[in-house]
Amino acid sequence: MPAPRRVAILVFDGIQSLDVTGPLEVFAAANKLLAQRGEPPAYAIELVAPRRRAVTANSGLRLLPDRAIATARGPYDTLLVAGGSVARVAADRVVLGWLRARARRVRRLASVCSGAFILAEAGLLRGRRATTHWASLADFARRYPEVTVEPDAIVVRDGSVSTSAGVTSGIDLALALVEEDLGHAIALEAARWLVVFLKRPGGQSQFSSHLIAQAVPPGPLKDLPQWVVGNLRAPLSFSALAARAAMSPRNFARVFRRETGVTPAKFVERARLEAARRELEDGARGFAEIANRCGFGSAEQMRRTFSRHLRIVPVDYRRHFTRQPAGGALRRSA
Repeated sequence: MPAPRRVAILVFDGIQSLDVTGPLEVFAAANKLLAQRGEPPAYAIELVAPRRRAVTANSGLRLLPDRAIATARGPYDTLLVAGGSVARVAADRVVLGWLRARARRVRRLASVCSGAFILAEAGLLRGRRATTHWASLADFARRYPEVTVEPDAIVVRDGSVSTSAGVTSGIDLALALVEEDLGHAIALEAARWLVVFLKRPGGQSQFSSHLIAQAVPPGPLKDLPQWVVGNLRAPLSFSALAARAAMSPRNFARVFRRETGVTPAKFVERARLEAARRELEDGARGFAEIANRCGFGSAEQMRRTFSRHLRIVPVDYRRHFTRQPAGGALRRSA
């Protein structure tokens, strides 16, 4: 009988509790499904902390770790670093040293949300692609120029190292690990049990032009971002947008980036991409019509944008992410 894969989750004061409990629930669901088949559990989870005492999450939830890092010895199959308020633990030389030593001995290394900062401080993301919570992407890229940041991704896998975006993306990450270990059927059933998508629709992007537009406070931009989202076929050049905001080009560029976190050109391109993805998922219109409705100008321009941002062309995107007409369930092609 094979031994369960040992999974260590690094926890600390200030963790985001869902970064821990989300993956835990996924691994537990996989074990439960295997038990129903009469098979042994696939995972044994250990919470590991800098010291052997309860840690308090940002939410106030208290967790009792199974062991301190001083007594956390392998072999571990997977080491997962949770996120949250990470400044103190990311500066802890003992923790960073332990991570470096463990990373050489585990099959997989992963982080959820701002846990990527801890891995980066330990030098474990150098030369790799990675992601983190959307609100921390700019800071992460500035601090760690040796890491290639994937700003739109929910989960990024680079070799044996995986990073994921904010909070609930830990569930996506854990489902991806379960699928790798136990196959598509078990991962899909675990996702169904937890009432989540095995693969999120929309190419697993954490960018939402609608949410960004809604989050812009009253001020000099007024309702411009929301107007852009609703008028993608309009001329949306930089100069046209600056004129609509009644601002000088230089001031407009500065204010737009401050209020939205992206440049006007990037916001427009991503808003069009997001709208085109929804159209493709609905599956009703042709590529040329979608490109026109979303302001790309041509199906070829839309194809190039998809290829650059999502590394997939529209025809393949539609095949993988078209929704079923009845019930709206996500359908994945074989």
